[in-house]
Amino acid sequence: MGRAFEYRKAAKLKRWGHMARTFTKIGKAIEVAVKQAGPDPASNIRLRLLIQNAKSENMPKDNIERAIKRATSNEVGDYKEMVYEGYGPHGIAILVETATDNPTRTVANVRSYFNKMGGTLGNSGSVSFMFEHKAIFKTPYKEDIDLEQLELDLIDFEVDEVFVDDENQINIYGPFESYGNIQAYLEDHGMTITSGEFVRIPTDTKEVTPEQRESIHKLIDKLEEDDDVVNVFHNMKEEESDEE
Repeated sequence: MGRAFEYRKAAKLKRWGHMARTFTKIGKAIEVAVKQAGPDPASNIRLRLLIQNAKSENMPKDNIERAIKRATSNEVGDYKEMVYEGYGPHGIAILVETATDNPTRTVANVRSYFNKMGGTLGNSGSVSFMFEHKAIFKTPYKEDIDLEQLELDLIDFEVDEVFVDDENQINIYGPFESYGNIQAYLEDHGMTITSGEFVRIPTDTKEVTPEQRESIHKLIDKLEEDDDVVNVFHNMKEEESDEE
């Protein structure tokens, strides 16, 4: 299993937090997708993906339908997806993905978290070059699936990793830009998409001491508590125990 899988496994429990916050963030992502491309999952591939993710997180159907309804009404403003970059304590690179109807509020909040926790909010491009933006799909593995052939078929979409994890799921990692093509291929070939998401994987990770790790996590936790924040990525090397 590759570097991407190990990073994803280590970060898995930290990305969404508690269940209520998970549903809130998925709901907001659904609203953004509907605002951008309409409420019909058949024609909105991103919405279709998010609905599948919501189901995999056991998000109630009513919650999903309410999020779609809110986005087609006047209950919510127009969300913008904004990415903020900076350095946390001890030089750890941090990327913050947000969905906000008030960028002025959001950037002020994000900057205050960095400042209070010993970090610095940077300019666009200041740390993004340290991360690879990836689309990740999971689909159940079946014995009649030829993994080598699947990987060959996906070469045109620049997929760089295809493997089966310990949950008997095929993991497919490809460029962010290829997510629509990969999703269409899987659906066209009758493969059930268990989940699909976007991640930013560090090209290299940085060792830290336990004390440094604690101060960095304080900033990450503070960022993730903000309602406008969707995802937080960093290049801190995770402890082996965190990967269990």
